[in-house]
Amino acid sequence: MRIGVPKEIKSQEYRVGLTPESVSELVADGQEVWVETLAGAGIGALDSDYIEAGAQAKATAKEIFDACDMIVKVKEPQAVERAMLRPGQILYTYLHLAPDPEQTKELIESGAVCIAYETVTDDSGELPLLKPMSQVAGRLATQVGATALQKLGGGRGVLLGGVPGVASGKVVIIGGGDVGYNAALMAIGMQADVTILERSNKVMERLSYEFGNRAQVQRSTPDGLAKLLREADLVIGAVLIPGAAAPKLVTREMLSTMKEGAVLVDVAIDQGGCFETSKATTHAEPTYIVDGVVHYCVANMPGAVARTSTYALNAATLFHAKRIARLGWKAALREDPHLLNGLNVCEGKLTYKAVAEAQNLAWVSPETIL
Repeated sequence: MRIGVPKEIKSQEYRVGLTPESVSELVADGQEVWVETLAGAGIGALDSDYIEAGAQAKATAKEIFDACDMIVKVKEPQAVERAMLRPGQILYTYLHLAPDPEQTKELIESGAVCIAYETVTDDSGELPLLKPMSQVAGRLATQVGATALQKLGGGRGVLLGGVPGVASGKVVIIGGGDVGYNAALMAIGMQADVTILERSNKVMERLSYEFGNRAQVQRSTPDGLAKLLREADLVIGAVLIPGAAAPKLVTREMLSTMKEGAVLVDVAIDQGGCFETSKATTHAEPTYIVDGVVHYCVANMPGAVARTSTYALNAATLFHAKRIARLGWKAALREDPHLLNGLNVCEGKLTYKAVAEAQNLAWVSPETIL
């Protein structure tokens, strides 16, 4: 199979779909890999590194899209990339379709076979291709939130860890999954006053055991959240419903009760955001202020640490890329029901229920495609 790796063109996105080491593994498997010129520049991978790994360097994305059987990316295809997709071509990347009807429509019209990293599952019911970026985003959320809390970032001028004689900043984390857990790790490391809100008894038990008295773990309720927001310095939205739009847990009314200069970091923004006042931002202009509250809503947070993120992502995604290339998409999906869960759009049909429900569209079960 001929596999193509275009340069990411989303604003301030520095990651790349395949590292040179991943290319080497695919070539050793008998696959042909084409990589767009400078595709790996953001992670410090030169064109010569890819050529040495066995790839062919191509000058433009159009060459890649025109000739390759499978496109491996990181972020959802932008409009100009969607226009280059063709029927039967495999697209393997993050899609986050639920809050993006325009992308959904154009992927359906393309006739391509679109496999979304974020809905591939595993035997434990987790999302293994989303997990590494959730870990990165969770750790970054505390880091960028701490920076935004500084006066130069528009915040209250609070140091999360405080100092002797001055209380630590109060951090509220909504959701105790991979993002929330990693955000809490960082906040605890900074000696902040941390509260995690969660609804799963199993997750609450695990977090309580893990963090002990270093963090408060509470059941998430609207009243409990509203009370905590009034005292919070930093709120991190870390909720996830696989493949579906994020619930709006923090309303505009709740926002009005928060302290001036408090900070919200919405890690769920890829799925539409969990704050009513959220709108996607970029690394170039990451924050804005509503009712005196700083909002950080960058839709590709892990792109800020592109090298770490790309290598972490490839460690998770390469296994399935190799299987798809070796067997073809139909056989690969037949053999692996977890990979089949990643099929969001296929040959003109929407095949993921949560996206269909979010956009009020018709869908077909992916099993019927096979």
